[in-house]
Order: sequence, then structure tokens, then C-alpha cells
Amino acid sequence: MADKVIGQSVERYDIRTKVQGQRRYPQDFNMDGQLYGAIVWSAHPHARVLRINTTAAEQLPGVVKVITYLDVPVNEYGINIMDQPVLVAVGDKVRWVGDRIAIVVAESERVARRACELVQVEYELLPVVADPQAAMAPHAPLVHEERQSNILLHVPVRLGDVAAGFAQSDVIVETTYTVDAVEHVYMQPEAALGYIDDEGRVMVIAAAQWAHDDIHQLAHMLDLPEDRVREIVPAIGGAFGGREDMFIQHLAALAAYCVRRPIKITWTRAESVQKSGKRHPMVMRYKTGATRDGKLMAMQAEIIADAGAYASTSTVVLSNAVSFAAGPYTIPNAHVDGYVVYTNNAITMAMRGFGATQVPVAYEGQMDRLAEALGMDPVEFRLRNLFEEGSLAITGNRMTHGVGIRETLRQAALAAGWREEDGHWRKPSLPPASAPYLRRGIGVACGYKNVGYSMGFDDTSTAEVTINVDEAGQVTRALIKIGASEVGQGVWTALAQIAAEALGVEVQHINLALVDTASVPSAGSSSASRHVYMSGNAVLRACRTALDTKRREWRPEVGAAKYTARYTFHGRESVATTPFDPVTGQCEPHISYSYGTQIALVEVDTETGETYIRQMWAANDVGKAINPQMIYGQSAGGVHMGVGYALTEHYIQREGRPLTRSLSEYHIPTVRDMPHEFTNIIVEVPDPTGPYGAKGLGEMPTLPTAPAIMNAVHDAVGVWFDRIPLTPEHVYMSLHKGE
Repeated sequence: MADKVIGQSVERYDIRTKVQGQRRYPQDFNMDGQLYGAIVWSAHPHARVLRINTTAAEQLPGVVKVITYLDVPVNEYGINIMDQPVLVAVGDKVRWVGDRIAIVVAESERVARRACELVQVEYELLPVVADPQAAMAPHAPLVHEERQSNILLHVPVRLGDVAAGFAQSDVIVETTYTVDAVEHVYMQPEAALGYIDDEGRVMVIAAAQWAHDDIHQLAHMLDLPEDRVREIVPAIGGAFGGREDMFIQHLAALAAYCVRRPIKITWTRAESVQKSGKRHPMVMRYKTGATRDGKLMAMQAEIIADAGAYASTSTVVLSNAVSFAAGPYTIPNAHVDGYVVYTNNAITMAMRGFGATQVPVAYEGQMDRLAEALGMDPVEFRLRNLFEEGSLAITGNRMTHGVGIRETLRQAALAAGWREEDGHWRKPSLPPASAPYLRRGIGVACGYKNVGYSMGFDDTSTAEVTINVDEAGQVTRALIKIGASEVGQGVWTALAQIAAEALGVEVQHINLALVDTASVPSAGSSSASRHVYMSGNAVLRACRTALDTKRREWRPEVGAAKYTARYTFHGRESVATTPFDPVTGQCEPHISYSYGTQIALVEVDTETGETYIRQMWAANDVGKAINPQMIYGQSAGGVHMGVGYALTEHYIQREGRPLTRSLSEYHIPTVRDMPHEFTNIIVEVPDPTGPYGAKGLGEMPTLPTAPAIMNAVHDAVGVWFDRIPLTPEHVYMSLHKGE
């Protein structure tokens, strides 16, 4: 029997082959006789296509074919709503600059890109819809003319009597918060290789977060049975939600289908920055009330999110944002209206946190404003209102299954120097700043995030486990087949550890099959922080089923043998989620939750507006730590993204056109911008429905970072901020307003 592997920092499953350069990413694949594809992009954010002339491009030596809408069997796709054309047809509209007119296939990438410049497109320009708030007006130009409004979805939540709640409040604060679009900045640009495999299937090799869902869309687009389409997912150079939607798979598959030869398409970094989806910008109007003894009484909020040109996952992102609009706090009276609106801006989509990242900027800003108005310590104020087991959320559901938010705040606060004395919490005295023009401040923020898909979606993950038994009847090895994409989060390692623990073998004796839709079952998407919980449960149960079969069937005379078991885990085995009530929004929204608290110690340069993060404490409730070292990596990586969100990152668009055109114009934080000291605190409040008590973690560490920094900057300089990023210019102008 092997030593227990759950809770051990075992080596990552794929780390050696990656650091040694042996694992191949999509752009590393090539085939004999392959051609190259390049995209003819829309020249305008909103226009009707009147004519497409491909003659000059087709006559360029080396061009094999120019593919247009006429070559697409079914010219529509979309991850939730099929509202996107694969290639825009004559008579139809382009709705953002990422729409595609044609695919040029040529003998070289250079020729293909040159030929793109020769495709002539005649447009009728249309009014650009760039402001989501203006787009909501009754007579605004329509992005999708078949709809009566640009409002894609409205989600209301009504709990209690909000007017009475405000009447009972001694302090009320109102603020409008704004968060802007953000780029994913995964290291590997979009790349795909499409071809026809030996069995005549349309095949694509690409980075994807849910290959089996791509198959549904690809088969629909090509008008083929799903078993005639196949996708392989090799190593992935980051995702963060940006590879949930198809941005290149369908183009490579279509090209291979049309030309019947291998075709490789690789985007430039500029194309990746300008033509891929972003995190949703949101405007969030909040009004929150509390009594003088620090009890929250009422909250009213309006959340307006920019969907961009097409739906993508915007309806689900908005639903998530609305469900988390009050944060992890008990508020007996709530009135929330969430809207997501079509515009001609970049498509917005899944990005780490999925709607739960934006709203903490608002609800944690409100918590600090209320605490200051009441003369109360911000930690103490939060502790008077944070969820406990059995607390009622604004969506009417009771919080159960290991509510760890209070413990994350308690441990983070103690680590950062807070002390509890005489029943009250007291903020630490900060050491003086290192220069007279610097001001020090400390800020706290909490957050919580769903684990798994929500609002009635039947979330599932299927695992197939084959165990090898030796002549003595002992399990020696196991192979796991599961379609869980490893996007850098360490899911393969976690699943291997869960299997090793269940089977009683060393983790080195667990193998995982490559994600290939022809040979592994669907595990759902690498999103919603779900794989450790959902796929971990599927693997655990498949292992136990295989062991049960072995116990029933193995006898000494059988000798060495193999036993295979398959298990599909449904999230409803833990919690049966339900959709929003259309009037009140009351529901059972999510399967499970993770919780976190972060505290930031900053110095602000009053002469330049620059913010330096001196220390950061991050406490995450993971239920049960499967691999502590990977938890540290997720926590540090989440904080890194949160620092960018708070201080530097802003994808700028004007009238539907990107002004941020390359990474040189998009300021991601470097190692010099990271906290000088970082303390990761693992909190374990088990979820009894998770594998060995584990919850998901992937997204949680990004949620509190920006509001913790924003609150720390206020503590340092005494000025409230209601918009991120807190760039030096933004901070400086706020400090010196009126001078």
C-alpha cells in the first residue's frame, strides 16, 4: 500500500516534458503536404457587406483556394447561442472587427497573408453601437436586427422589502463602479491544424477548454454527424477562459473540409489581441445600507455588462455576476437588476472568475465605505455580516457544505497583524513609509465563487479507469481516460493523486490518456473551477467501481488481469441547482463554493500616482488541499492577474475599434509589479460532497485582489476610487483634483 498522496506536493504530471521542450503545442504540429490559412478580417465594426471579390487573390501564385460563406455548409456557430456567422455573407452584417470575410489557403503563410490584402470587400457603413448604456435605449441602432432590443438578457433578483431595509438603516452609501475590458494574454497565440484523418473524419488539433463541446459546434457547421468530426487537444499555453469559445478550430476544420488537405492556421500576437474575446466591462450602481451596530440591512444594485457583438457566454456570465452581487454577506433585503447588452465592441466571454470577478470591486468597495462611515474596523464590520453555515443568500438559497469565508478572513487578518481585543478587531499600526512622498495603507477584501456549472445546468464529468492487477491480485497501474483539458491549472496531477489515493498505488503509476474526442469521454469544460470537484468525483467513483469489480471477479487462478470501469458524475448528486425565477430571481444557483480573503499593504507615491504592493496575504478555503504546491501556484497566479486588473490592464476600444493593438500597448504586470512579500494561507473547511472534501480553487484567488488593493490605496491617501485600473495617471489626477 502506497503512502497517502492526497495533501502531498507531488511533482506535476506534465512538468518534465514541458520544461524540457518535449511536449508539443498546436503550432508545433506539421504534416506532409500541408497548406497555410490566413483570415480576411472585417474592415469595420458595423457594416453591411455588399460585395466580395476574390478574383485577384485567387490569381496570386501559390493560392489554392479562397473560402467564403458560399463554402460553409451551415454558416452559424456559438457556444451558447448560435448567433455568429463563420464567414460573413453578402447581404449580412459585420458586427465587430473580429468578424471574418474569407479564409485564404495557400502554399505558404506569406502568400496567404499577401492574398488577404487582395480580397476586395464593398461595405455599407452602419451606425456604431459602442456604449452599452446607450445601446439599451428603445430607439438605439440594433446590432442584431432580428431582435427587438440590444438587451440580450435581464436578470432580476428580489428578496425581502428593500425600501423597509433602507428605512431601518442608519448609514447608506451609494457609488457607481466601473471595470473595463481585459485581455487574457495567454502565452500561446491561437493555432490549429485541420486535416482529414485515416477514417475520413474532419480532424483538428487545437487548444481547447472543452473539446467535446467544440465537436457539437463543428459538426453543426459542417452538417456532419458528430462521429465524423474529431478534435485532439495537445499541450495548451494558457487559457483563463479564452479558449472556451472557438476562435480558430472551426476555421481550420472548415478549410480542411473544403480543400481535403492539411491546413495550418496560426494567428499573430496582434491578431490574438485584436480579434479574440475579452473579460466583460461592467458599470455597477450600488446602494447599500447598514445599522449603527454594523448589520447590513439592504442592497440595491444595477449591473450593466457589455456583451460585445455576439452572445458567447454572456448570459451565463451575467447570471453569475448577479448571483454574487451581494458578496458572501447576509443581506435580508435586496433588489438587483442585471443587464447584458449587445454592442459593436469586442466579444466578451469567459475569463477567470466568470462574472464573479467584477462584482467584488463594487460590493467590497461598499463594505469599506460603510465601515468608515460607521467608524468600525473593516475586518470587524465584515465578520458581523459574513456567511455562516445556514445563512440565506440573496437568491434565497441556504449556504451549506462547508462555509469557510469567516475562517479565511480570520486567518488572513491575524497574519497581516490584526488583533482581536475585548471582542473587537483592531487594525495593525503600519510602519512609516520609506520616503516622505509615499503613503502607506492596508486594505482587505473577501469573495466567493461557484464550483461547477449552475442554474439548472446538468453538469457532468465522465471518467473511464482501467486498473492493472498483478498475479498476486494487487493493483499495479491505472490508466485514466477523461476529456479534462490541462490548461496549466494542474488538473491531471490532481486527478492522478485522487486515483492513486483511491487505488492505493504510487502516483507515478497513474497514467492519463491524451484528450482526443475519438477515444476519451467528455469531462466538461476546464472552467468554473470545476475539474477537481466534478472530474475528481468521477475519477474517484470510477476507481472505486473498478476495485469493486476486481474484488468480485479476481481469484488467484485468474492471475494478472485488467478491469475497466466508467462513471459519469452529475453535479445534481450533490446539489440540484435551479434556474432563476423570472420575477424574483430566487433559486438554488450553484453546486458548491470556494471562499477567499486577501489583504494588501501598499505604498502610494503622491508625486507620481504609482502604487507599490509591499505585502499581500491570500487565504483560500480549498476544502481539502490535494496538492499544496499547486495551490500556492494557483494563489500566486491569481494574485498576479488581480494585480494587473487593479493597476495596469485596460483593453481600450473607441467606437468599436481597438486602440490596444498589441502587447506593447497592453500593460500586463511584470515580476517587479508583484507584491514584495506574498503569504499564501491554505484554509481547509471540507465540502462533504467533494472528493476527499476538496473544492475548486482555480478562479477564487483573482476575485479579492483588485478590491483589496483599491481599499488599501484609499487607506493610504484618503481618496475613494470607483474605477479600475488604478493607473498612475488615474491616482495622480484623483489626488490632485482641483490643483
